[in-house]
Order: sequence, then structure tokens, then C-alpha cells
Amino acid sequence: MRSIAVINQKGGVGKTTSSVNLAAALARAGRKVCVMDLDPQAHASLHLGITAIDGEDTMYEVLCGDATIAEARQRINDNLYVVPSNLDLAAAEMELASQIGREMILSDKLDEDTDDFDYLILDCPPSLGVLTLNALVAVNEVFLPLQPHFLALHGLSKLLRTIEVVSKRMNSRLQLSGVMLCMYDANTRLAAEVSTDIDQFFSVSKDAGKFFRNAKFFDTRIRRNIRLAEAPSFGQSIFDYSAESNGAYDYQALAEEVIAQEVSDAGAGSSNRSAMFDSSGETKMAA
Repeated sequence: MRSIAVINQKGGVGKTTSSVNLAAALARAGRKVCVMDLDPQAHASLHLGITAIDGEDTMYEVLCGDATIAEARQRINDNLYVVPSNLDLAAAEMELASQIGREMILSDKLDEDTDDFDYLILDCPPSLGVLTLNALVAVNEVFLPLQPHFLALHGLSKLLRTIEVVSKRMNSRLQLSGVMLCMYDANTRLAAEVSTDIDQFFSVSKDAGKFFRNAKFFDTRIRRNIRLAEAPSFGQSIFDYSAESNGAYDYQALAEEVIAQEVSDAGAGSSNRSAMFDSSGETKMAA
């Protein structure tokens, strides 16, 4: 199983949109995927049409109570599941603050879960608190969504240092394995310049940090698309809401790159192409 935390301490960069729609794309490709909503705003849960009600187990009961992940998990379709969140999770930061081993709670809960998934995708809050720390200790990989704006680079070094500290002290398996550009506008020079700057940053810095030595700067750019912004209000992924939109095609292409990592790690190379691509092997593009 590939366990991936989607993290950025800066809000509004497409973190939840990417968590949900990448998970949906992987599920459409035949992978069994579970999304874990670690954000008290519960946007990933709402995006998938789930509103936790009183009496239902959520991430709060998993982290602060006796609920198992299996008890809190809800099925979206044959291949896609979610462990939902709600505002109660905001109290977890304070309730867990004085608890010994608080950063290991989610990892321990996952060890107890017997269900088998191909992908576990954790949508993290826009902060570097206890919830995000639990995610970093529990997973093997980090995906970093960035907006093509100079401010996107602000705080990036701090985030990478946090990941590096967790990797060295609490989770030696942890690595930054993917960087994605969201809200991309190919018609602006700024987007191209920032994209180049980010690519150069990771190329130059790879030798300095073992934890992101194998990071892939994904070729797919998630373009600005109004359909991506509309889909959450209908409680649907982009594929259920507007399957022919640029947003759907972009997340299909991103999922193919993620699957190519999986194939490459298995020693089979990245030549296998999924049905998400047309017969020529080119990514489908919306008009």
C-alpha cells in the first residue's frame, strides 16, 4: 500500500481538491483508495458528499476516542472510501497536547486496520500542528501541492525542514515523492517562471536532503478550471460532476504519473499506459 500525505501549510493551493480528485482518478483506474480527512474544516468529506452527523464515528473519535478506522470509514463507491472529519477535530490539537506519544496515535490505528488498500491519501490541515505530525509519522510519502505564484515558495523551506526532522527522528521511511502545480495558467509568464524556479530548486537541493532525493516534479499541470471549484458544492469529484472538463483530464493525467511511479518502483518501468489515455498515448484535452 502507498500511504501519501498531501501537505502544505499555506491554504488555498489546491490541497483538498488534489487529495479528493487524485483519489477519485486512482479509484477509476482500478485502485482501491481510502481518503482520510485530517482537516477540521472537513472539506474533503464534503467534497465526497459526506456530512458527519451526531453518533457517527469520525477522525475525531479515531484520534481522541476508541473508534477504529474501520468503524469510521465510509464507502463512496466500489473503489473509493473516506474516513470523514468534522469540526470536533479542531479540539484534538488541545486534547492531545499533553498526551504521551500523541504523534503516534494515527500510525498505531493504521497498524490495527486489517482492510487492504492500494492507496491511502491523507488530506492534512493547512498547519504544522499535531494533526499534520500524526500524518507525517503514519505515511511513507508526501505530495506537495503548490500554486504557481512567488508566495508559494514562501515557507517552503520551513515545511521541508519539518518533513526532514520527522524523517530523521520519527519516521525513517518518510520521503517527499511528488510535487504538483495547481491553479496553473499557461497564458501567464509568471506561471512559467515560478514553475522553472521550483524545478530548479528541487534539482539543486536533491543531494542536500535524503528525504526528497527521489521527488518527482509532476509534468501534469492542474489548470485553473471553474468546474473544479464548483464540484465540492455538489458533493462530487470532478469526474462525477464534469467528466469532460479540463480539471478531469488533468487529474486523470496526474493519476497516470502517480501510477507510473508505482510501476517504476516495482521494476517494470513507466511504459504501461492506462485506459485514462487515448489510443495514441496522449493525454486527452478538453476543448
